[in-house]
Amino acid sequence: MSAVGDLSIDIDRLLRRIDELAEIGRVDGPDGEWGSARLALTADDQRGRDLVVTWMRDLGLSVTIDGIGNVVGTRPGSDPAAPAVMSGSHIDTVRGGGRFDGILGVLAALEVAETLEQHGIDTERPYSVVFFTNEEGARFAPDMMGSLVFAGGLSLEEALDARAVDNEARLGDELIGIGYDGGLPCPTAVAPHSFVELHIEQGPILEGEGVPIGVVEGVQGISWTQLVIDGRAAHAGTTPMRVRSDPAFVASAIGVFVRELTTTADSQMVGTVGRVEMVPNLINVVPSQVTMTVDLRDPDDTKLVEAERLLAAYCVEVAAAEGVEITSTSLARFEPVEFDRELIDLLEETATSLGLASRRIASGAGHDAQMLARICPSAMIFTPSVGGVSHNIAEFTADADIAAGANLLLQVLLRNLNPIYR
Repeated sequence: MSAVGDLSIDIDRLLRRIDELAEIGRVDGPDGEWGSARLALTADDQRGRDLVVTWMRDLGLSVTIDGIGNVVGTRPGSDPAAPAVMSGSHIDTVRGGGRFDGILGVLAALEVAETLEQHGIDTERPYSVVFFTNEEGARFAPDMMGSLVFAGGLSLEEALDARAVDNEARLGDELIGIGYDGGLPCPTAVAPHSFVELHIEQGPILEGEGVPIGVVEGVQGISWTQLVIDGRAAHAGTTPMRVRSDPAFVASAIGVFVRELTTTADSQMVGTVGRVEMVPNLINVVPSQVTMTVDLRDPDDTKLVEAERLLAAYCVEVAAAEGVEITSTSLARFEPVEFDRELIDLLEETATSLGLASRRIASGAGHDAQMLARICPSAMIFTPSVGGVSHNIAEFTADADIAAGANLLLQVLLRNLNPIYR
């Protein structure tokens, strides 16, 4: 390989940064494992943003912030008119998340910038490191919000008016509160040349097969629905079952129905009831109201549409039988995405040149890359997740696998930054 082909990232530096960022909002478990809780636009999210922006500026990157709070640090190229090659992910987490989800993609992209700077590598195209706002959707819906607005799939005004799922906080006000309401136009005025995101798999396939690299072909479709079930509060001991209008029973029945939707012999669908809140939530009172969410995902959009139809029909049926009212609201709806064929081939070929075994894989989770695919060639690299665990403080990816993924990212980005390296 050429001298550029021999370049590699500093794994110790990358791991130090991962741990330092993960310490913000640290959550400790009983068995020594630890993760982070940095919900979007909270004080801990602000602290995490400030740290990453400091690292960007220390490397001489030009930092910009757009109207939804996405942060981009750019290293110039020799062609100032060329669109930037971009890499990154997100730094917000779920309430008890791991140390690698999102963080790995951002800090590996930053490590690429430092490696280029350290070795004096000039590039034809500019190189941008990005972290997007509210990727998880754990506090504000929809998920992947920052990248969706960046790509023009959701208006900035609608995003800023989003309300937190756990209270009445308005996203725009929270963005101002942490000091990340930027002035750069959103959606972006200039689409990137390309976007490559490194991420942990969050599933068991790569580890199970002993393969260090997943070349992601696409992301399955996602449907998030909120159901508010209104019944009638009643005494748990004195109200006969035959006269109850019990929203908790209806919520349970819907949960069973969601599981049944996913259990046909040829189904690739997954379904989850992830949030259930009851009012008044007392042991001896039939609830008056239940709010629940249903998350359906399938790589085939036709099947996902049919599942949504069946769920809606079942809600009408069970509501009538129990004498409750159900109000349904779509929180997020994304069709399946296929990534750029040329980038996929490049990832595969580059992995082979580095001596890294790889396999093509589909993503079961949503990612910022699927939003960027609307406006530029995009692709993803997966690294193995131990036990397939993610969104959990026990989430873990081995150092060697992090190094493999980051070095592949470096070489693929170099081939996009300087076409001569192809």
